[in-house]
Amino acid sequence: MAPSFVVGSESVRMLELGHPWIIADAYTKKWPAGQAGDLIELTDPSGRFLATALLDPGERIVARVLARQRMTLDRGWIKTRLQAAIALRLNHAQLEETTAYRLVNAEGDGLPGFTVDRYGEYLMVQLYCGAWRRHLKLITQALQELLDPAGIYEKARPQKTRELEAESDSKKYGRLLAGSAAPEPLTVKENGLNFQVSLERGLNTGLFLDQRNNRRDLMARVAGKRVLNLFCYTGAFSVAAASAGASQVTSVDASPSYLDIARSNFSVNHMNPKRHEFLQGDCLAVLEELGRTKRVFDVIVMDPPSFSTTSKSRFTTRGGTSDLVAAALKLLKEGGLLITCSNHQKVDLADYLKELRRGALQAGHSLQVVQLFGQPEDFPYPVTFPEGRYLKYAISVKGTL
Repeated sequence: MAPSFVVGSESVRMLELGHPWIIADAYTKKWPAGQAGDLIELTDPSGRFLATALLDPGERIVARVLARQRMTLDRGWIKTRLQAAIALRLNHAQLEETTAYRLVNAEGDGLPGFTVDRYGEYLMVQLYCGAWRRHLKLITQALQELLDPAGIYEKARPQKTRELEAESDSKKYGRLLAGSAAPEPLTVKENGLNFQVSLERGLNTGLFLDQRNNRRDLMARVAGKRVLNLFCYTGAFSVAAASAGASQVTSVDASPSYLDIARSNFSVNHMNPKRHEFLQGDCLAVLEELGRTKRVFDVIVMDPPSFSTTSKSRFTTRGGTSDLVAAALKLLKEGGLLITCSNHQKVDLADYLKELRRGALQAGHSLQVVQLFGQPEDFPYPVTFPEGRYLKYAISVKGTL
């Protein structure tokens, strides 16, 4: 039987509302000593059982709820949760001509603290807390039994990823847990397009899977249009636009290595990257230069990271979005589309729209939001976990005030 750990009234309230996290507080500081990955029972001060959770002492999220009843963390329990996650994708996700998608979305699939992504015949596990480390073999074995992948990788999530990102392109953060090694790079499909990913190198694989449906939507809007893609990363939105008949795609990123991968992604889709434009530099500085040369675009896409630093500027979603919007609107034709994204979990939709408003007013233009999207079906979230709806994707039309 798992040991009991008492939580305070605020945690009791959150648990009764269905939230899966216990945040460290005065009560958790009195908890008995335990190891990361211990299975514990959460009770209120009267001893009433509330939930079974995974302990992660020393962290801000000190425990993650696995079930609202007593349970044993074994292969059978893991397989049952994984089977439910697999079934959800089969029944609800639009995965036509797609071999790269999320298979397990942590809290969204009742497995808080880790994710599993599929890349063709390979799986990628990421642990977001130390509590799952000692259970990784159990997860790996269950995935092998259920899916028989060619190989299973873990992509490490080191501390201080913001500082590391600029120099992480070639460093190996992925390791093979089971099966055979994947090709480097590995080519996968999304919406019928080819993309190159790396299961070993870089903090990320090179393709953000949560934008799949949004890239499909973009493809329906850009035929014959001039498209500017800011913070283009490895060019997935650029490839989608070019393949759908955009007359010219201009891709901007601060990283030359990301732009090289973007060119490769054009090539693996039998499109000549030389027919399009790739600009390396800080996005605000590039917007300023494009403005000086009187460039105009029909569609501007901006999907910045939550945080980025270049030699010229520091960007954060909270506070930086309005300046970026104002600068981009100067290059967007009247009636053109501004497509803006944020994956910052701590910025909710209402606050994000305020940033768009500030940017529009700063530029002296109006913005009419015609569509709002979030993450796709393979990134589910419980209604009891608002943090799970993190992706904001707004499509706005530029007008005059």
